[in-house]
Amino acid sequence: MNKTAVIEVLVGLFVAVGVAALFILAFKVSNLRSVGDGEGYVLYARFDNVGGLKVMSPVRAGGVLVGRVVSIDYDQETYEAQVTMRIDAHYDRFPVDTTASIFTAGLLGEQYVSLEPGAEEDYLADGDEIQLTQSALILEQVVGKFFYGQMTQ
Repeated sequence: MNKTAVIEVLVGLFVAVGVAALFILAFKVSNLRSVGDGEGYVLYARFDNVGGLKVMSPVRAGGVLVGRVVSIDYDQETYEAQVTMRIDAHYDRFPVDTTASIFTAGLLGEQYVSLEPGAEEDYLADGDEIQLTQSALILEQVVGKFFYGQMTQ
């Protein structure tokens, strides 16, 4: 092989490794690595407003990732958003009076569902609905109420 062919092969390998690295980085950033193998159980929660919550958003308890949001639907009977969450199988001891809230990670971060365990001795099972929920805090609504409250005084 001549010198040009060797350089072309090395450049080709370098480009291939670079593309593979970008592909892996894209999967890590988009959270596709944590889709999981489907093991676990499903919980439901209804919220008045889910804000910017998305499918694949984290579900956390005490700051620990315990599951992911599987789907978000609108119930035309109750006029609420129904969030379906898949909880990992080894986190199977959430009491029936667990509270689900939607929070934002940081000032401009992603939104996630936070589970706050209650004190009941019975645990949520596959297909159960969390009754106690707190909707997302919408910054525009808070600012609007603040300014409206200031102008009326």
